[in-house]
Amino acid sequence: MRELFELFFEYLNEHWIKFVMAGLFMGAGWFFGKRRARREWRTREFLGRLNFSLNTLDEGVLKIRTLSEKSCEDVFLNQVAAESVTASAKLTTPENPTLPLEKDEYWFYLNSVLNELSEQFAEGLLRRDMSLPVKSEEYVICLTSESAGEMRTRKVRAMVVRKSLLANLPHEKPKFEAESHSTRWTTLTLLSELYQKEPWKFLTVELCMPS
Repeated sequence: MRELFELFFEYLNEHWIKFVMAGLFMGAGWFFGKRRARREWRTREFLGRLNFSLNTLDEGVLKIRTLSEKSCEDVFLNQVAAESVTASAKLTTPENPTLPLEKDEYWFYLNSVLNELSEQFAEGLLRRDMSLPVKSEEYVICLTSESAGEMRTRKVRAMVVRKSLLANLPHEKPKFEAESHSTRWTTLTLLSELYQKEPWKFLTVELCMPS
Protein backbone atom coordinates (compact mmCIF):
# COMPACT_ATOMS: atom_id res chain seq x y z
CA MET A 1 0.00 0.00 0.00
CA ARG A 2 2.87 2.37 0.87
CA GLU A 3 4.41 1.78 -2.56
CA LEU A 4 1.08 2.59 -4.16
CA PHE A 5 0.87 5.92 -2.34
CA GLU A 6 4.44 6.71 -3.28
CA LEU A 7 3.71 6.01 -6.94
CA PHE A 8 0.58 8.18 -6.77
CA PHE A 9 2.39 11.17 -5.24
CA GLU A 10 5.29 10.74 -7.63
CA TYR A 11 2.87 10.81 -10.59
CA LEU A 12 1.08 13.83 -9.08
CA ASN A 13 4.38 15.63 -8.58
CA GLU A 14 5.38 15.05 -12.19
CA HIS A 15 2.01 16.06 -13.73
CA TRP A 16 0.57 18.65 -11.32
CA ILE A 17 0.89 21.40 -13.90
CA LYS A 18 -1.38 19.47 -16.29
CA PHE A 19 -4.01 19.03 -13.58
CA VAL A 20 -3.88 22.72 -12.66
CA MET A 21 -4.19 23.80 -16.31
CA ALA A 22 -7.09 21.41 -16.89
CA GLY A 23 -8.84 22.85 -13.84
CA LEU A 24 -8.26 26.40 -15.03
CA PHE A 25 -9.68 25.62 -18.48
CA MET A 26 -12.73 23.96 -16.94
CA GLY A 27 -13.28 26.93 -14.66
CA ALA A 28 -12.90 29.40 -17.52
CA GLY A 29 -15.34 27.41 -19.64
CA TRP A 30 -17.89 27.40 -16.82
CA PHE A 31 -17.43 31.14 -16.19
CA PHE A 32 -17.80 32.22 -19.82
CA GLY A 33 -20.68 29.79 -20.35
CA LYS A 34 -22.59 31.29 -17.42
CA ARG A 35 -21.85 34.82 -18.60
CA ARG A 36 -23.10 34.02 -22.11
CA ALA A 37 -26.26 32.44 -20.69
CA ARG A 38 -26.96 35.56 -18.61
CA ARG A 39 -26.39 37.82 -21.64
CA GLU A 40 -28.72 35.72 -23.79
CA TRP A 41 -31.45 35.84 -21.15
CA ARG A 42 -31.04 39.59 -20.65
CA THR A 43 -31.16 40.41 -24.37
CA ARG A 44 -33.60 37.59 -25.24
CA GLU A 45 -31.23 36.52 -28.02
CA PHE A 46 -30.77 32.76 -28.37
CA LEU A 47 -28.90 32.54 -31.65
CA GLY A 48 -27.47 29.13 -30.85
CA ARG A 49 -30.99 27.68 -31.16
CA LEU A 50 -32.77 26.73 -34.37
CA ASN A 51 -36.55 27.03 -34.20
CA PHE A 52 -38.64 25.20 -36.82
CA SER A 53 -41.55 27.61 -37.30
CA LEU A 54 -44.68 26.60 -39.22
CA ASN A 55 -46.54 29.58 -40.70
CA THR A 56 -50.05 29.25 -42.02
CA LEU A 57 -53.25 31.17 -42.71
CA ASP A 58 -56.40 29.74 -41.21
CA GLU A 59 -59.62 31.55 -42.10
CA GLY A 60 -57.83 34.85 -42.41
CA VAL A 61 -55.77 34.43 -39.24
CA LEU A 62 -51.97 34.13 -39.28
CA LYS A 63 -50.98 31.20 -37.11
CA ILE A 64 -47.40 30.52 -36.03
CA ARG A 65 -46.58 27.15 -34.51
CA THR A 66 -43.29 25.58 -33.41
CA LEU A 67 -42.64 22.17 -34.91
CA SER A 68 -39.45 21.68 -32.89
CA GLU A 69 -36.43 23.52 -31.57
CA LYS A 70 -32.86 22.28 -31.38
CA SER A 71 -29.32 23.44 -30.91
CA CYS A 72 -27.74 24.64 -34.16
CA GLU A 73 -24.91 22.16 -33.65
CA ASP A 74 -27.43 19.29 -33.46
CA VAL A 75 -28.89 20.26 -36.84
CA PHE A 76 -25.86 21.33 -38.85
CA LEU A 77 -23.64 18.59 -37.33
CA ASN A 78 -20.52 20.69 -37.68
CA GLN A 79 -19.30 23.34 -35.23
CA VAL A 80 -17.93 25.56 -38.00
CA ALA A 81 -21.24 25.45 -39.89
CA ALA A 82 -23.21 26.13 -36.70
CA GLU A 83 -20.98 29.09 -35.84
CA SER A 84 -21.38 30.44 -39.38
CA VAL A 85 -25.16 30.32 -39.02
CA THR A 86 -25.01 32.09 -35.64
CA ALA A 87 -22.66 34.75 -36.99
CA SER A 88 -24.92 35.35 -40.00
CA ALA A 89 -27.95 35.64 -37.74
CA LYS A 90 -26.30 38.59 -36.01
CA LEU A 91 -26.05 40.40 -39.36
CA THR A 92 -29.72 40.31 -40.31
CA THR A 93 -31.72 43.54 -40.28
CA PRO A 94 -35.37 44.46 -39.71
CA GLU A 95 -35.58 45.11 -43.47
CA ASN A 96 -34.14 41.72 -44.44
CA PRO A 97 -34.26 38.89 -41.87
CA THR A 98 -32.82 36.20 -44.19
CA LEU A 99 -29.38 34.92 -43.23
CA PRO A 100 -26.61 36.49 -45.38
CA LEU A 101 -24.80 33.20 -46.01
CA GLU A 102 -22.61 32.63 -49.07
CA LYS A 103 -24.73 31.88 -52.12
CA ASP A 104 -22.64 28.86 -53.15
CA GLU A 105 -22.95 27.35 -49.66
CA TYR A 106 -26.60 28.10 -48.96
CA TRP A 107 -27.83 24.72 -50.20
CA PHE A 108 -25.70 22.82 -47.69
CA TYR A 109 -27.20 24.69 -44.74
CA LEU A 110 -30.75 24.31 -46.04
CA ASN A 111 -30.20 20.63 -46.77
CA SER A 112 -29.32 20.05 -43.12
CA VAL A 113 -32.59 21.73 -42.16
CA LEU A 114 -34.47 19.66 -44.73
CA ASN A 115 -32.98 16.41 -43.38
CA GLU A 116 -33.98 17.29 -39.83
CA LEU A 117 -37.51 18.22 -40.89
CA SER A 118 -37.94 15.13 -43.06
CA GLU A 119 -36.94 12.94 -40.13
CA GLN A 120 -39.82 14.35 -38.10
CA PHE A 121 -42.25 13.19 -40.81
CA ALA A 122 -40.54 9.89 -41.67
CA GLU A 123 -43.61 7.87 -40.72
CA GLY A 124 -45.66 9.52 -43.45
CA LEU A 125 -43.01 8.76 -46.08
CA LEU A 126 -42.90 5.11 -45.06
CA ARG A 127 -46.67 4.84 -45.08
CA ARG A 128 -46.79 6.20 -48.63
CA ASP A 129 -44.09 3.74 -49.70
CA MET A 130 -46.27 0.95 -48.27
CA SER A 131 -49.25 2.29 -50.24
CA LEU A 132 -51.03 3.27 -47.04
CA PRO A 133 -53.28 6.37 -47.05
CA VAL A 134 -51.40 9.62 -46.53
CA LYS A 135 -51.83 13.29 -47.27
CA SER A 136 -48.80 15.09 -48.67
CA GLU A 137 -48.00 18.74 -49.28
CA GLU A 138 -45.01 20.68 -50.56
CA TYR A 139 -43.46 23.17 -48.14
CA VAL A 140 -40.77 25.78 -48.59
CA ILE A 141 -38.04 26.24 -46.00
CA CYS A 142 -35.61 29.12 -45.49
CA LEU A 143 -33.38 30.48 -42.72
CA THR A 144 -34.13 33.75 -40.96
CA SER A 145 -33.42 35.68 -37.79
CA GLU A 146 -35.98 38.41 -37.25
CA SER A 147 -34.47 41.41 -35.46
CA ALA A 148 -37.45 43.78 -35.44
CA GLY A 149 -38.30 45.25 -32.05
CA GLU A 150 -41.70 43.57 -31.89
CA MET A 151 -40.17 40.10 -31.58
CA ARG A 152 -40.09 38.84 -28.01
CA THR A 153 -37.07 36.62 -28.60
CA ARG A 154 -34.46 36.50 -31.31
CA LYS A 155 -33.45 33.10 -32.64
CA VAL A 156 -32.41 31.46 -35.86
CA ARG A 157 -35.63 30.24 -37.42
CA ALA A 158 -36.22 27.68 -40.13
CA MET A 159 -39.36 29.09 -41.69
CA VAL A 160 -41.74 26.40 -42.93
CA VAL A 161 -44.46 27.65 -45.27
CA ARG A 162 -46.76 25.78 -47.62
CA LYS A 163 -45.38 26.34 -51.12
CA SER A 164 -48.75 27.27 -52.59
CA LEU A 165 -49.25 29.87 -49.83
CA LEU A 166 -45.85 31.50 -50.22
CA ALA A 167 -46.21 31.68 -54.00
CA ASN A 168 -49.66 33.27 -53.71
CA LEU A 169 -49.50 35.26 -50.50
CA PRO A 170 -52.57 37.52 -50.13
CA HIS A 171 -52.01 41.26 -50.38
CA GLU A 172 -54.40 42.06 -47.57
CA LYS A 173 -53.06 41.87 -44.03
CA PRO A 174 -54.54 38.98 -42.01
CA LYS A 175 -55.68 38.98 -38.40
CA PHE A 176 -53.05 38.19 -35.76
CA GLU A 177 -53.25 36.00 -32.69
CA ALA A 178 -50.75 38.35 -31.03
CA GLU A 179 -49.71 41.89 -31.85
CA SER A 180 -46.07 40.83 -32.25
CA HIS A 181 -47.09 38.55 -35.12
CA SER A 182 -47.27 41.57 -37.40
CA THR A 183 -43.49 41.23 -37.73
CA ARG A 184 -43.92 37.70 -39.03
CA TRP A 185 -46.35 38.91 -41.68
CA THR A 186 -43.78 41.45 -42.81
CA THR A 187 -41.23 38.65 -43.00
CA LEU A 188 -43.55 36.41 -45.02
CA THR A 189 -44.27 39.23 -47.45
CA LEU A 190 -40.55 39.70 -48.02
CA LEU A 191 -39.98 35.95 -48.38
CA SER A 192 -42.71 35.77 -51.01
CA GLU A 193 -40.78 38.34 -53.06
CA LEU A 194 -37.37 36.75 -52.46
CA TYR A 195 -38.70 33.33 -53.44
CA GLN A 196 -38.64 34.57 -57.03
CA LYS A 197 -35.63 36.89 -56.84
CA GLU A 198 -33.24 34.82 -54.71
CA PRO A 199 -34.36 31.18 -55.07
CA TRP A 200 -31.08 29.80 -53.64
CA LYS A 201 -32.28 30.88 -50.19
CA PHE A 202 -35.11 28.34 -50.32
CA LEU A 203 -35.58 24.59 -50.56
CA THR A 204 -38.77 22.64 -51.19
CA VAL A 205 -39.62 19.60 -49.12
CA GLU A 206 -42.58 17.24 -49.43
CA LEU A 207 -44.09 16.30 -46.08
CA CYS A 208 -46.48 13.39 -45.59
CA MET A 209 -48.94 12.70 -42.81
CA PRO A 210 -51.29 9.74 -42.25
CA SER A 211 -54.74 10.56 -43.62
